Amino acid sequence: MKNKNKAIWGTRFNNSTSKVFEKIGSSIDIDKRLFEEDIFASVVHTKMLIKQKIINKEKGEKIIRGLNKIEIEIKKNKFKFSTKYEDIHLNIEKRLYEIIGNDAGYLHIARSRNDQVITDFKLWLKKSSKIIVQNLDNLIKNFLKKAENNVGTIMPGFTHLKNAQPISFAHYLLAYVEMFKRDKIRFMSNINYIDECPLGVGALAGTSYKIDRNFTSKKLGFKKPTNNSIDTVSDRDFALDFLSSSAICAMHISRFAEELIIWNSDIFRLIKLNDKMLTGSSIMPQKKNPDPAELIRGKAGKNFGLLQAMLTTMKGLPVSYFKDMQEDKSLVFDGYDNILESIIITNELVKNLNANKDRMLFLSNEGYTTATDFADYLVQNNNLSFREAYKISAKLVNYAEKKQKKLNELTFDNIKKMKKDLNKNVMRIFDVRNSVNSKTSYGGTSIKNIKKMLSKLKKEFK
Repeated sequence: MKNKNKAIWGTRFNNSTSKVFEKIGSSIDIDKRLFEEDIFASVVHTKMLIKQKIINKEKGEKIIRGLNKIEIEIKKNKFKFSTKYEDIHLNIEKRLYEIIGNDAGYLHIARSRNDQVITDFKLWLKKSSKIIVQNLDNLIKNFLKKAENNVGTIMPGFTHLKNAQPISFAHYLLAYVEMFKRDKIRFMSNINYIDECPLGVGALAGTSYKIDRNFTSKKLGFKKPTNNSIDTVSDRDFALDFLSSSAICAMHISRFAEELIIWNSDIFRLIKLNDKMLTGSSIMPQKKNPDPAELIRGKAGKNFGLLQAMLTTMKGLPVSYFKDMQEDKSLVFDGYDNILESIIITNELVKNLNANKDRMLFLSNEGYTTATDFADYLVQNNNLSFREAYKISAKLVNYAEKKQKKLNELTFDNIKKMKKDLNKNVMRIFDVRNSVNSKTSYGGTSIKNIKKMLSKLKKEFK
């Protein structure tokens, strides 16, 4: 009986694959993105087979020439991808048969698609994570530039979105530098974690061929081969690590976007965005809307969802390879595209962001933001416990509120009503600039601290 299944693996099958399953089971529309990695790994694998005398040099070089030709075809958009051949690996192998004939069959000695796809995927993630790191570097540098131009810009620091204490706008911007530094470290750590080469473990058990996995690892740019063949084909931690890092980074971006949206509102008016980062209304002529910030805030949800999808896919799988894992690339590719776009847009927002300095200073004096400074003054100069000083300062706030005055608008006589033995130098406490500069503890918002931190960070991110 003639075999009707034309798939490379179809020798034992009497019927062709269901058209419905062929469509569902095919991943070529997704994983064709891995063509460079797949060809690179196949070339290295072939060189190893030649070195180990598993195939002769003539056959090996023939395979390599064919693979190089295929890469050129793909890059020139002359390669025809087909769902019939499921994935990038079989599409390339099928074309290799067309170019060099039956010698193409030697390529798959001592490997499986199970170790092949993980190798391709890891190579792609290493490359892509480095691109993310580079873009995070650019983002951090632009935050530093913006901070350097706003060291002396005083703004209200918020807790619960209520005026809390005066801070430098630069100090606020440097808070995000710290967040994105941690994101960068996470992606760099991921690169280190995935730096083990899967190729050579086969389907799950290893191989009887005398292969040299150290040679393959070195040529592919990995530090070493993976240790356990079963774990290798089972492992998708590296995909989860990437999606987790992307989700956390997206969360940081979303927080920043949220603040820009609030601060750009007509109520706050703390910042101004260049018209390049605004859109208009179809009905209200006066509107300038911060759509890019809203978009990246929304995009965070996608990164969160992709992580959850991957965790859910993996949670019920016994050890070894299952077709469920085919979904990993779609999730990771989407996660990469989404977070990279978000970082790039955030970078543009930072470059086109300007502080409304007068408004910031005005609001710094609203909400009795120097009340804590007054309490601290009483502790340091009047031998009081902080709780005693807190009560006196609270009474002063109540008094100012009743008189409808800001703390810096009160007279010395007003303040002495709270405590008689006060020195006149207490009045400097209510100046928001003095408040900022008094926060000299490491990590605090004083101008001196900020300048030191900026100097340190600029050296780190040259």
